[in-house]
Amino acid sequence: MADRLGPDAATRMTSIGIDLIVASLAERLAQEVPRSTHGTVTLQRAKAYIEANLSDQTLDPPQLAAAMGVSLRRLQELFHERGRHISDYIWERRLEVAAKRLIDPACAHLSIGLLAYGSGFASQAHFARRFKERHGLTPTEFRQASRQTRPDARPRGRPARIQGLN
Repeated sequence: MADRLGPDAATRMTSIGIDLIVASLAERLAQEVPRSTHGTVTLQRAKAYIEANLSDQTLDPPQLAAAMGVSLRRLQELFHERGRHISDYIWERRLEVAAKRLIDPACAHLSIGLLAYGSGFASQAHFARRFKERHGLTPTEFRQASRQTRPDARPRGRPARIQGLN
């Protein structure tokens, strides 16, 4: 299945798989799952939940903790152990997804507002501000720059030159 996943997704899936195997083996051996492994499994489940619910504008740390069946404090500890804040991780993932959609030719017809809402932002202005802080360009500038650097990009309004006919 790795050939159908992007490198980031394949790495995440591998990590999740290893953590689940370790937890399963520990359980089968009638041993308690080590706290660090249990925390890693919980964190991976939380990240998977975030990925599945990125477009939900109400997704926040308390909702995530409730979905994971752990206290908010415990979930915050798990993220802090890895040098992250839950909210920052959610915003970073939303911005990464939005950036990928901005450069995806299949999404070229979508407005910046639709991309913002589809990535979980409640307003286009908030999205534009966060995006510019992260990438140094507005979403529109980012999209235009990606079109100029793509080898298959050509100016709008000019038909593709068909070899032998033009």
